[in-house]
Amino acid sequence: MFGKEQLPVCRMISPRVFRVAAVVAAVCPFVTLDATAGMSIESPTDKLRAKVTAHSAEVHQFEQDLLQPIDTRVAVFLTLASRNDLDVDAVELSIDEQPVSAHLYSPREREALERGGVQQLFTGNLTNGKHVLKVVFSVRTAKDQFVRREATHHFYKKTGTYRVQLVLEARAPDYEPSVNVLEWQ
Repeated sequence: MFGKEQLPVCRMISPRVFRVAAVVAAVCPFVTLDATAGMSIESPTDKLRAKVTAHSAEVHQFEQDLLQPIDTRVAVFLTLASRNDLDVDAVELSIDEQPVSAHLYSPREREALERGGVQQLFTGNLTNGKHVLKVVFSVRTAKDQFVRREATHHFYKKTGTYRVQLVLEARAPDYEPSVNVLEWQ
């Protein structure tokens, strides 16, 4: 009883091992099915996967066409022709009666335009066809008069990038501001 006698080894199955054995026993009847049953399950899955992949590609292409269509880019730039005769205060731009850009100039931006700078007013996408570009600008002339003018330009957008340069100028002797529209090729 109190001696060096060893007790018989009794191994107990842990609950984790018991659960794994139960799952294996439950799954075994399904594992013994023949190969044709497995193919019938995979075939609809593969067909569905192929349809989803094709649909995903179509949706991606639709998004690209809608958000960034190919060859529909339009860019509008602003420059000053008579650099010392005008101080640009503000420019508003709309295409097809929809406002697309408005800019209020700082003294630093005015100075850059007077030194021959080119400002990009708008970059976007337009469908091919007829469009109307409308620009409203507020300037101070050489005679220290504040003037607000509006100009429209009708154009036909073709396939490819369409670039327009708006050139503000004021000619002597009256220094009335005007806009010339140059279409870049």
